Amino acid sequence: MPSRIWTVGYEQITQSALVECLVNAAVEVLADVRYLPLSRRPGFSKNSLRAAVEEAGIGYRHFRHLGTPTEGRAAARRGDLAELDRIYSGQLELPEALAQMAELRTLAETGRVALLCYERKAAECHRSLLVSALFDGFERVDLLPELVRG
Repeated sequence: MPSRIWTVGYEQITQSALVECLVNAAVEVLADVRYLPLSRRPGFSKNSLRAAVEEAGIGYRHFRHLGTPTEGRAAARRGDLAELDRIYSGQLELPEALAQMAELRTLAETGRVALLCYERKAAECHRSLLVSALFDGFERVDLLPELVRG
């Protein structure tokens, strides 16, 4: 059975929906791959998110250097995935990113890890690029927590 890596985005969901989804998938560590772990969405800034997942028995790790720099986030918002890919590929060549990639790969080889970022659809997010760059041979499982109603 191949190793697995989970991904999840918090766009249009609540913190409780995220935690429930992670628990149901038996995720052991939430790897926050946002460059800036801040959010205007309640419950998704680093300290609040960490407290909620740890209360559910899930570890939390922030991998800043595996996040997307400002210009990459702007490209993603524009839907310019080719530009996002170009910018993010450069980010992954930095020594700090390479060190965090090694750390994240080790975590995923020994446990159930989910990569977290904002975009709901992994294909529109740098986390799919990270999976391609780092998790060759892994099965990618994209989690889709229940959307906020209203």
